[in-house]
Amino acid sequence: RRADKPMVTINCAALPVHDAEVDLFGRANADGEVIEPGRLLAAQGSSVFLDEVDALPLTVQAKVLRFLEAGECQLAGSHKLHLIDARILAATSVDLPAEVKAGRFRADLYYRLQVVPLELPPLNHRSEDIPLLLTYFAKQFAGNNAPLRFSKEVIQQLQRYNWPGNVRELSNFCQRLSLLQPGSMLQLTDLPPEMLQNSAVTPQQFSIPPTGIDLAQIELDLIEQALEMAAGNRSKAARLLGITRDTL
Repeated sequence: RRADKPMVTINCAALPVHDAEVDLFGRANADGEVIEPGRLLAAQGSSVFLDEVDALPLTVQAKVLRFLEAGECQLAGSHKLHLIDARILAATSVDLPAEVKAGRFRADLYYRLQVVPLELPPLNHRSEDIPLLLTYFAKQFAGNNAPLRFSKEVIQQLQRYNWPGNVRELSNFCQRLSLLQPGSMLQLTDLPPEMLQNSAVTPQQFSIPPTGIDLAQIELDLIEQALEMAAGNRSKAARLLGITRDTL
């Protein structure tokens, strides 16, 4: 059964730039004999998770599409096709429709992957998950020590923080403090300065002055600030503003 076999996870952004095809599909000699098995061959009868799928080169995207449609895998150096029975799951943190429009991601592959799309909101839109994630990562990085503990004030502050790096930033935060302060109860004084200053803003923090406001100008100022903070990256700026890239 597929469920009894381990899932093969592939971070597409970490694949070698010039050897992504070989790393993914493998290499064979002219007779079709496998001389360097790729990661997809290891997924026979199991599932493959392609993380950061947007990072795949266009040439490799074409081969992934063929694999999705026919279950065929052509190894580098050979014309022989290998059949692989594997379920594909993919994830990305960028706006794939925008990547398709820009010509950086194949439209046919995008629609082939869109069978059951799931959109996970950024961490700053689901602050109720933060206590659960803190507990999970604290246990994961504890090693032989007791896991980190978090005071009520720390949890509340972390729920107000904007988390521009999303869950990966939270994971790195827990890993760093697990190494520096294993098993301790974290207080506000243990948090880095940016987590004490850069908190998500709630509507209750705004008040309209008696003279009124120029809403259009405020919106423009916020957009310009977000773009500056994101170094011009529109997808990141949109996440900071809590809107989609298309809306931005």
